[in-house]
Amino acid sequence: MSVEARIKQLTDADSFRQIDANLRSVDMLKFIDSKSYADRLRENAIKTGLNEAVQCGHATLENRRFMLGIMDFSYMGASMGSVVGEKITRMIETATAEKVPAVMVTASGGARMQEGILSLMQMAKTAGALERHAEAELPYIVIMTHPTYGGVTASFATLGDVILAEPGAMIGFAGPRVIQETTNSKLPENFQTAEFLLEKGLIDRVVDRKMLRKELSLLLTFFQAPLTETES
Repeated sequence: MSVEARIKQLTDADSFRQIDANLRSVDMLKFIDSKSYADRLRENAIKTGLNEAVQCGHATLENRRFMLGIMDFSYMGASMGSVVGEKITRMIETATAEKVPAVMVTASGGARMQEGILSLMQMAKTAGALERHAEAELPYIVIMTHPTYGGVTASFATLGDVILAEPGAMIGFAGPRVIQETTNSKLPENFQTAEFLLEKGLIDRVVDRKMLRKELSLLLTFFQAPLTETES
């Protein structure tokens, strides 16, 4: 599901106002595998029309204000590099400063290997921003979509006060094949599905995509997210 479609699904019409839209990744390490990281960034921007794997901004739903971040798997597998981590951190910090809930829609293959340790440090940075958000007694809601893996799962994706997931979404740290080959053991048939995680208590609800808007609206109302000025 594209970022544009997700914004339409989860927000009031024309309420989403993107922040930090001009932040772009650069090839700080001059990384090259089969091609340079700089070339991959250019190719992905042309292919997707995006300049990064996440969009963040102000939004309302049923006139209740919140900050929203949405990851787009079509851009480099929504891997988390320094700019993805920075944009998410700024989104959370803005939510804290404005005393509104933060909502994150996740989808990712994990850390962006082309940025090395600069990518991995985003796990601690986003978690730190969420700790300050929690200290301000403000809610953080996560919606996990397929797939959500790696450093994203090991940081901000699993730190929500409420964690929802779409049916059948695959969620984990390492993938099933890696785990099976490492442990030399057979895994359950539904291993790492949203339903499996719900059964084990790692998420709060599995919610059909058609019901996510209503579910998010109920949560924002429950957490008493501030109303827009015209509705307050």
